Amino acid sequence: MKFQQKLNNIIKKNNSLLCVGLDPDWDKLPKNILKNSDPFFEFNKSIIDSTYDLVCAYKPNIAFYEACGIDGLKQLKQTIEYLQLNYPKIPIVLDAKRADIGNTAKMYAKSIFEYWNADAVTVYPNLGLDSLIPFLQYRDKLIILLIKTSNPDSSMFQNIIVDNEPFYLKLARKIKTWKHPNIGIFVGATYPKELEDLRKLFPDSIFLSAGLGAQSAEIEKAVKAGIDKTKSGIMFNASRSILYAKDPRKEAKKLKEEINKYR
Repeated sequence: MKFQQKLNNIIKKNNSLLCVGLDPDWDKLPKNILKNSDPFFEFNKSIIDSTYDLVCAYKPNIAFYEACGIDGLKQLKQTIEYLQLNYPKIPIVLDAKRADIGNTAKMYAKSIFEYWNADAVTVYPNLGLDSLIPFLQYRDKLIILLIKTSNPDSSMFQNIIVDNEPFYLKLARKIKTWKHPNIGIFVGATYPKELEDLRKLFPDSIFLSAGLGAQSAEIEKAVKAGIDKTKSGIMFNASRSILYAKDPRKEAKKLKEEINKYR
C-alpha cells in the first residue's frame, strides 16, 4: 500500500492529523520504566497503547536510540515490530535525516526501508537529486525533504536571500520540477508564513510539521497554513509535550482536538 493511501485511511479512521514522536530520553523516563530490561521499548509501548486511536502516525527519531548504542537500536527495532504487529494501519516515519552521495544514499535507503521497514523517512535535499534517487526508488514509501526546519536558527542559512527570494523557497521551487510523486515536505509549524508559502507551491503533497508542543507554535496559524484542500495532507508531530505529560493520552487527545478545531 502506498504511503498516501495508508495515511489517508488512518486520518479518516482516527479523525486525526496528530503524529506522536517516539523519542525516549533516558534522563526523563519514569523511574518504574527504568527498572525494565528494555526501558525504551516499554516506555514506547505504553505511549502507543494509550494513543493509537488518536494519531495518524508515529515518528521515532533514530538519534535517541543511537545514543544508547546497540541496545538502544535493538529497542527501536522492537518498537517498530510492535507497531507493525499490533497497529499495522498506522504509518511509521523514521526520522533519520539522511543525506549523502548516491552510493552511500543507496545503503541508507536500504537500511531505512528494508531493515527498519519504515513507511517514510526524513532526508536533507541539499546534496541534489542524485542523492535522493535511491530513496525515491522505493515508490510506496514517502521521502520527506527537510525544507524549512523548526529550530530558531533555521533562518541563519535557510532564509539567506538568493535571486531575491529566501534559499528555502529557491530550493523548494527546484524540487517542484522533479515530479516524483512520493516526495513529502517538512516545514516547521513554528514558521506558519513559510508553511503557507510551501503549501501553495505543493498543494497536493504530504507535509510533516513539528513544533506544536514543546516548541510552542501557534496551532491555529499552523493548521490553517498547512492543511490541503481536503483539510488533511499534513502530519503535525509532537513529542516531549505528550511523552512526558502527567497523562500522555489526555495530552494527545487535547492536541488532536485543538488541531481539528481549525481544519
